[in-house]
Amino acid sequence: MFLYILKRLGRSLITLVVIITVVFLLLQFMPVEGYFDNYEKMTEAEIQSGLVRLGLKDPLPVQVVRFFKMLLTGNLGISRRYRVNVSINEIIAPKIWVSAKFGLISMALSLPLGMALGALMARNKGGLADKLGNGFIVFIQAVPNAVYFLFIQLYGSQLLNISLLYDEAVTRSIILPIISLSLPSIAGYAMWLRRYMVDEANKDYIKLARAKGVSNSAIWFKHVFRNSVVPMVNFIPGSILLTISGSIYVESLYSIPGMGGLLVDVIRKQDNSMVLALIVIYASLSILGLLLGDILMGIVDPRISFVKKEGSR
Repeated sequence: MFLYILKRLGRSLITLVVIITVVFLLLQFMPVEGYFDNYEKMTEAEIQSGLVRLGLKDPLPVQVVRFFKMLLTGNLGISRRYRVNVSINEIIAPKIWVSAKFGLISMALSLPLGMALGALMARNKGGLADKLGNGFIVFIQAVPNAVYFLFIQLYGSQLLNISLLYDEAVTRSIILPIISLSLPSIAGYAMWLRRYMVDEANKDYIKLARAKGVSNSAIWFKHVFRNSVVPMVNFIPGSILLTISGSIYVESLYSIPGMGGLLVDVIRKQDNSMVLALIVIYASLSILGLLLGDILMGIVDPRISFVKKEGSR
């Protein structure tokens, strides 16, 4: 397993390097005003001098290598327009904790609810609970998030008698953003668990267990549910990491000072340095989630072998 982890880690690092390099090169085609806070007042000579000072006139390979050296030291760079000449690390640090708070609460709500709903739907396939659950899943998957997020914000704020926007001083103002963050995850977990449980319930070993007289409850919860959770383990770490890092739309909608809203702000202000830094963070979290999912799946499922045997693929 150790060798497998090393191989997966190596592939993940290569993927991350490729993503960062491509994004870095694409940002070179962005307007240069994204590197200056007073671009409108600068002369052409001042712009060219500033580009030289920032190293943006160096050959692209030199710029890429310099950026990676900077990343290895934990330095994400300097903001040029969002907060002029302030370290990006200093800007991001407090926002990570805000997003983490919302993310962890929403995951603590959506994971058990989603799995409970999926198990209930599978256990009552074709019944009322299954039909209602499928209706909920289809609605969440088919309707754009922006539509029902706005309904939750408008009518939820009236029902709870709270502001439309998040206020740290008002504890109740966290309810609507948490609901908005949780609904897509609940639908996703329920949909996949139901699918896996229905597939598992039709396998031969389940039919054999029924023929031997094993109780229905034992079959569903000790065999079907337990084995159906294994493939879901693969994407749970990624979901947790990305949820913790903040939802771009929800945080912007409720003016939550987290990572998601920050990305929208820096894109709007054309702060190229911060855009690149945030893309690096999100790409790293996505790849880390996939890596942890693969490793965790191997730990949870003893049927997965990390040793290549003769005759195997």
